[in-house]
Amino acid sequence: MSAGPATRARPRPLVTLPGVYPPQHDTRLLLRAMYREGVGPGTELLDLGSGSGALAVGAARCGALVTAVDISWQAALSTKINAWLSRQRVTVCRGDLTAAVRGRSFDVLVSNPPYVPAPGARRPRGPARAWDAGHDGRLLVDRICDVAPGALRPGGVLLMVHSGLCGTEDTLRRLSSAGLRATVGDHAVIPFGPVLCSRVAWLRCRGLLDEAQDTEELVIIRAENS
Repeated sequence: MSAGPATRARPRPLVTLPGVYPPQHDTRLLLRAMYREGVGPGTELLDLGSGSGALAVGAARCGALVTAVDISWQAALSTKINAWLSRQRVTVCRGDLTAAVRGRSFDVLVSNPPYVPAPGARRPRGPARAWDAGHDGRLLVDRICDVAPGALRPGGVLLMVHSGLCGTEDTLRRLSSAGLRATVGDHAVIPFGPVLCSRVAWLRCRGLLDEAQDTEELVIIRAENS
C-alpha cells in the first residue's frame, strides 16, 4: 500500500445530519494514522461506525475500496451524501458492526467509536448511540476488539481511536488475547470536547478526572493480524 497526493488534499466541509457525530480532533488523528498506514489503490478498507463518513471518504480519495457501516440511518445517509459530494465511491451499509458485512475480510479496519463513559445503566438509543459509550466507555470498544480478528485478512490492520479515560491497557490486552499484535500507534493531548465537557462533574465524581484537569489523551490503537 502506498499513500498518494490525496493524503495532502484539503477536504471539503462535511454534511452531518442531526444526531451524527461531527469530525473533531479524534477524527483527524485517525485520518493521519490511516494515511501513515499507506492506504491506497487496491486496499480494501472497512470503516466501522462511519458517522459523517470522514474516514471513508478520506480512504476513497487515496484509491481504497471502501465499505462503511453504521447502525444509524442518519449516519449512513450522511456518509452517502458526503461520498457523493466528494465524488468518491463508498459502499455504505446500515447494520451492527461486522454483521453488516458477514463473511467478508479486509486489509484495514478503521473505527472511531463512542468512548466517553456515560452515566446510567441503560443501553443508548437513537442519536445517543453516537456518543454514549456505557458506564466504562467500552460498550463499543470491547465489541470492536472482539470482531476485528474475524474481519481482518492475514497481515491486516485495525486502527481505532479512543480516549485514555476508557482504558488503553484494557484495549491492548483484549486485542492481544484475541491474537492480534497491538500497540499504541499515536497519541495526542487535547482540550475537552463537547461530549466530555457535558459530563465533567460526573467523571470527577467517579474519580476519572482530576479537579484541575482540562485535557484528555487520545490514543490510536494499532493491531495487526498475524
